[in-house]
Amino acid sequence: MRTTPRFPVTALAVAATAVAGTVTFAADATPARAATCAGYVGLTFDDGPSNAHTPALLGALRQYGLRATMFNEGQYAAAYPAQVRAEVGAGMWVGNHSYTHPHLTQLSQAQADSEISRTQQAIAAAGGGTPQLFRPPYGETNATVQAVEAKYHLTQIIWDVDSQDWNGASVDAIVQANARLTNGQIILMHEWPANTLAAIPRIAQTLAAKGLCAGRISPQTGRAVAP
Repeated sequence: MRTTPRFPVTALAVAATAVAGTVTFAADATPARAATCAGYVGLTFDDGPSNAHTPALLGALRQYGLRATMFNEGQYAAAYPAQVRAEVGAGMWVGNHSYTHPHLTQLSQAQADSEISRTQQAIAAAGGGTPQLFRPPYGETNATVQAVEAKYHLTQIIWDVDSQDWNGASVDAIVQANARLTNGQIILMHEWPANTLAAIPRIAQTLAAKGLCAGRISPQTGRAVAP
């Protein structure tokens, strides 16, 4: 879901990038914490990748031991292939979010096919593997879109909780949205809002306090499961 342009790089993002260069991959500690996981949730970030925002977000996620699914737009995967590789290298999963972020339900089946197939190709060419998950822009779907998803063996992933970060939600509101997650649920976030980046440390604390761990999204069930 994107209704406003990407935010410019902020001092916070620059600082987070600098921190990211000095930290150890916190996900290395995940196995030791596995016994304390009462459940798993799916953290998702739409609209990447970019040179402006992806490095800082990945740095923050790694620092706090979180893994997430990055729903990439094909046009940006093609433009910033190194960032797709960085997502995979940081332990994230890469999903398809269409090529140009259109309203797919307003397109013909051939146009929807082009949006989805070109993104599959762009992500694979960038080193992100062949996506198994697809998030329709704006969460808009219909039988035509679902037929194209099936053609490419993609599981449609919407969300259980909308962080509203795309709508100017505060850091507190984004953290509170994550606090509503329960086992197996998925939250919608985006890579470009500065408040989302700032919320990462508290998101990690909030999930840990509830005994929840950041997991992967199963292509079989569409729910968050153990990595």
